[in-house]
Amino acid sequence: MSFEPGSLDRLLAEAVGEGSPAAAELRALFLASATGHVAAMSQAADAPRWRDEALRLQGLAASFGMAPLMAAAARAADADPDPALLDAVADALAGCRA
Repeated sequence: MSFEPGSLDRLLAEAVGEGSPAAAELRALFLASATGHVAAMSQAADAPRWRDEALRLQGLAASFGMAPLMAAAARAADADPDPALLDAVADALAGCRA
């Protein structure tokens, strides 16, 4: 897979074939996992938990080549819990759904 920005569907099609059942399953798993990390970030009671979830999200985004989400998660991992950063991460995740 490429680390170039692109749509999740395009990247999955390149990896496993367009219209593949595996692509649909991977897409669903990626989005569910990423959504869970964003939810955990929103509920983080302290900076270490926030950073751990942001780093997990960054790694997940990297493994799927979702550069904007990876960058937003990296920015969040380098900071304390911040609603503006959480919004940026959520916006980047929304971009993966498109």
